Amino acid sequence: MQTVSRCGIHKPNPRYANLHNLVPISVEPKSIKSAKNHPGLSAAMEKELVALAVNQTWKLVPRTADMNFIGSNWVYKAKLKADGTLERLKVGLVAKGFSQVDGVDFSETFSPVVKPATIRILLM
Repeated sequence: MQTVSRCGIHKPNPRYANLHNLVPISVEPKSIKSAKNHPGLSAAMEKELVALAVNQTWKLVPRTADMNFIGSNWVYKAKLKADGTLERLKVGLVAKGFSQVDGVDFSETFSPVVKPATIRILLM
């Protein structure tokens, strides 16, 4: 009895079949100007801003002289499937925490986060 492989018949693995046709995807820009020109990234940025507004992530207050503010950066990531094709574009708005000085304005800018279990222990 002869097997298929002994006859020289080989079926290519579908996972790696199209690897020779792939073009490297360079959709992770370093600046906001190049991101706004990309239709997928600009839509993802809009979606992220809407989600932040719906979740009431921040509130606008008038700035006084004693306030210190922290800037923000956009982070872009292209998620790929196992075969190397584009699955989706992820966008995130992150705070520039490195501009804070520990002991001066670190505790004023962000409120500490405590787990509910810790609060229950303290209240007992």
